[in-house]
Amino acid sequence: MAGKKYRNAALKIDRFHEYDLVDAVEKIREITEVKFDATVDIAVKLGVDPRHADQVVRGTVMLPHGTGKTVSVLVVCKEAKAEEAKEAGADLVGFEEYIEKIQEGWTGVDVIIATPDVMGQLGKVAKILGPRGLMPNPKSGTVTMDVAKAVKEVKAGKIEFRVDKAGNIHAPVGKVSFQPEQLVANIGSFLKEVIRLKPSAAKGQYVQGIALSSTMSPSVKVKMEKFVA
Repeated sequence: MAGKKYRNAALKIDRFHEYDLVDAVEKIREITEVKFDATVDIAVKLGVDPRHADQVVRGTVMLPHGTGKTVSVLVVCKEAKAEEAKEAGADLVGFEEYIEKIQEGWTGVDVIIATPDVMGQLGKVAKILGPRGLMPNPKSGTVTMDVAKAVKEVKAGKIEFRVDKAGNIHAPVGKVSFQPEQLVANIGSFLKEVIRLKPSAAKGQYVQGIALSSTMSPSVKVKMEKFVA
């Protein structure tokens, strides 16, 4: 059974009503009662079949106001790029020692960035990193020789997203403590990029549902017309 705070929050919303984005953001801020700065998440239901490679929606986006979360970054690279990574703000930098740690089960970072010349060795731990969403990938900008740029972008609020098996995309878009206009701007940037990535093979209505929630809160539906148009 849901907790008392969740039940109280659910009484404050109409779960069948679709709110304008600004109203949805205000409602999420209103119903969030946890004692910490909760993360605001977005869920988008897409009219795609991810079983087909040409309908997989995957990308990255810079949230103009960041996620509000301090992101820990590991850069896996050879010594020539190590200083550049450290100066850019990477929390951890190394090569073989971190591959060994990962082989032993360690995954204590939020993002891993790697240079192309170490991907062969990093492939040894792909089965560990892949399911956790940590495996570097050129499409997400986490396999690059420009490690400084990659680190700075991730630290500034660049997020990666990918459609799941059910055709949904989930992503953090800020914190409840953000000003409403900051959350609206972040959400707008995220949705714009998701819509831009519509696969040509997708048939019918592409965006089928948008909902916002915060940590341990019920979800609030968002009107789609503005974004679909």
